Amino acid sequence: MGEGEADPPPAAEKKGAGEEEDDFGYRLFPDRNKKPQSFLVRSLFTFHNKCQLMLRLTLETNPYAQLLLEALKQSGCTVFNDRHFSCENCDGCVSGGFDAATSQIVLCQNNIRQQSHMNRVVTHELIHAFDHCRAHVDWFKNVKHLACSEIRAANLSGDCTLMNEIARFKFGLKGHHQTCVRDRAIRSILAVRKVSKETAEKAVDEVFDACFNDLEPFGRIPHSKADAKRAYRDFQNRDRYTANL
Repeated sequence: MGEGEADPPPAAEKKGAGEEEDDFGYRLFPDRNKKPQSFLVRSLFTFHNKCQLMLRLTLETNPYAQLLLEALKQSGCTVFNDRHFSCENCDGCVSGGFDAATSQIVLCQNNIRQQSHMNRVVTHELIHAFDHCRAHVDWFKNVKHLACSEIRAANLSGDCTLMNEIARFKFGLKGHHQTCVRDRAIRSILAVRKVSKETAEKAVDEVFDACFNDLEPFGRIPHSKADAKRAYRDFQNRDRYTANL
């Protein structure tokens, strides 16, 4: 996940006595285990208010998010703002995550400060939600499944656009986009799995070509908002002719 976003799959399974329990990344999202606060209490926190406002703007105006929301709906997984998104405080190293146990996207209100960042995090996590909806993803036991979704999220969310890479002081020409996608996928796996770097790298490398070239539902790599708008328009018109037959 880009910018340190980590994606916890479903709730951690309990292991036998004496065996170290893997929390599957939930340690990065401490509010997941707390009793929900009342709306009145949450509304008093500026971070929470700002997070909700930025989220609403993303869902209403960002073409990446709009395309994914429509694709999820067509796949039978309609997303509702108050049900499927949660603004919470997280560990300082992450910006968001997808909790497959609740089909809920976590947005780290203490770490997302700019609208452009919110746009990217929401898009990234919606790609995981789309993968969860359309495929039988084994988030727990199959690191290749996790690697594939992380590759797709890094590739299609705008995490690796030229401007974002320049902002990170990373430069490159031939193959730089692929390098960025690979590196960010590996980093995301390491954030939520207690596996070695070698294991994460192997999983990413083994599925990279197939998952990098899986461009659903965009049909292209959206390198900019203009690309995303064109992809959204194409998606809306995808069934125009066959629907009239």
